[in-house]
Amino acid sequence: MQDRKDAGHDRSGLRGDCARCFGLCCVALPFAASADFALDKPAGKPCPNLRDDHRCGIHTRLRQQGFTGCTVYDCFGAGQKVSQVVFGGRDWRTAGEDGEDARLMFEVFPVVRHLHELMWYVTEALALGAARPVHGELRRALERTEQLTLLPPVELVALDVDAHRREVNVLLLRASELARAGVRRGKGRPKDRRGADLIGARLNRTDLRGASLRGACLIAADLTGADLRDADLIGADLRNANLTDADLTGAFFLTQPQVDAARGSTGTRLPGSVSRPAHWTARS
Repeated sequence: MQDRKDAGHDRSGLRGDCARCFGLCCVALPFAASADFALDKPAGKPCPNLRDDHRCGIHTRLRQQGFTGCTVYDCFGAGQKVSQVVFGGRDWRTAGEDGEDARLMFEVFPVVRHLHELMWYVTEALALGAARPVHGELRRALERTEQLTLLPPVELVALDVDAHRREVNVLLLRASELARAGVRRGKGRPKDRRGADLIGARLNRTDLRGASLRGACLIAADLTGADLRDADLIGADLRNANLTDADLTGAFFLTQPQVDAARGSTGTRLPGSVSRPAHWTARS
């Protein structure tokens, strides 16, 4: 299993804290009526379930009410950063009579969310002992990304997030290669399934240890009992994937939204960076 160490970076600021946010995800983001959302909502319009105190009125019943999409969303702490730091605690409801400040806040939120997600990945890469050769560059990338989140709102909106992500992704890819270098599948190298179309694939009990599944589409894939130890899962789409009894010990770049979107059981082994979803059953 991949050796990890405490990189000395606190992730608490990269976890959503709804108590310090003004319900930005419930207002800024659009969603369309589908299996994930019970109704249409345009960007910038408050969800009808959002209360005046910025709390969700059906938070404990989101799945039952048809809002599964809300249960698998994570702002990575961008909500409180935008609410309390970038806009200094100003509520979007009273951010300006013409509504311009509120619109700017809604445009800034997804930008900071992308940057915070990137910081989450970089922080995890810094905890990979085998990735020490690139730790120096990763620390500089983390500092630079944090600095970008503190730019004035107008500069944040104009920021080329994709260009910055591409630069940092080079380091994340290198960290992944170093972390997986010592893993072998049988007598060969770990499989490279980056960007693979694996929708509904039957991968039950498949040996995927140390595999690269970066950006792979695993929607509704059967991964029952699969060995995913030390696998790179950055950007993998795990919606409705069956992880019952799968072993993801040591898997890295796995986020809570990915796990929440999948199905699993008490027999599913997860890395310490994520929590077992409450909706998972004893045997899915």
